[in-house]
Amino acid sequence: MERRNFIKKALITTGALSVTSTKGFITAIGKQPMVLSENNETLGKISPLHKSIMWGTVGMDGSVLEKCKAIKAAGFDGIEPNSHMDRNEVLEAMKATGLKASSVCNSKHWEVLMSHPDASVRKKGIDNMIIAMEDAKAYGTDAVLLVPGRVDDNTSYEDCWKRSTECIKELVPIAEKMKIKICIENVWNNFLLSPIEMRYYLEQFNSQFVGMYFDCGNILIYGWPEQWISILGNRIVRIHIKEFSKQKADKEGRGAGFNVNLTEGDVRWKEVMTEIKRSYTGGWLTTEQGSSATADELKDLSARLDKILAM
Repeated sequence: MERRNFIKKALITTGALSVTSTKGFITAIGKQPMVLSENNETLGKISPLHKSIMWGTVGMDGSVLEKCKAIKAAGFDGIEPNSHMDRNEVLEAMKATGLKASSVCNSKHWEVLMSHPDASVRKKGIDNMIIAMEDAKAYGTDAVLLVPGRVDDNTSYEDCWKRSTECIKELVPIAEKMKIKICIENVWNNFLLSPIEMRYYLEQFNSQFVGMYFDCGNILIYGWPEQWISILGNRIVRIHIKEFSKQKADKEGRGAGFNVNLTEGDVRWKEVMTEIKRSYTGGWLTTEQGSSATADELKDLSARLDKILAM
């Protein structure tokens, strides 16, 4: 009851509920523009889709340049570098291979949470995000993946909402100045557990530079990716392509659900691609799939992504 009342209060505060009944709220889903300009016009056009890979999933040995050469040879168009890497090394490898940066992943957000009870820790989280945004600017991309916090025994849902909101509000003017989008990812952090909550968490910032980084695989334990994409529309700035097997998760433990090849799990990729092609304006589809330890594994992953793109 406390959590429900808090969410309702938060939605009223952010303008999500203008009626006393949630019936009108649910009915309104999908009828409002998702990303607004200063003139309240829907932004963005459907862009051609390009293939990228999350840097943290590239498990092969070698330098940044050697890995980038293998990624390019496998058929990818871009990479999602971690923040706090050697910028010059990344830039030189991108230049040598022709790869583009699809986005940047804040590599410190789990280590330094913006929902932490200690204000000094939250300040470090803000500082780490600024570095990640500076990385994105240097690499020529406009999006940074952020996990905003985590609900656990020491951090209530309400505290996670309030603390992370305060931190992101400090970042919004910087993001707007740099023209870098803060992209909130759906992860297993016990927070923002429905597309409705996610939508109005984002909309409270009243900025086109706060959006979502949607992960297709993470959502399978409590939802369906095509439904989230339909509701959030072009509030989604970037997308992670990742597989998940409910059967494996049920038999071997939740984390084992990711131990399945792309296209061989329970994500309904045809339905997902229908929604992506209908409303997604981010352009990039980035694989976060397993640990590609060899050139052959990279090529296989790229081919599987091609199959999804063709649906």
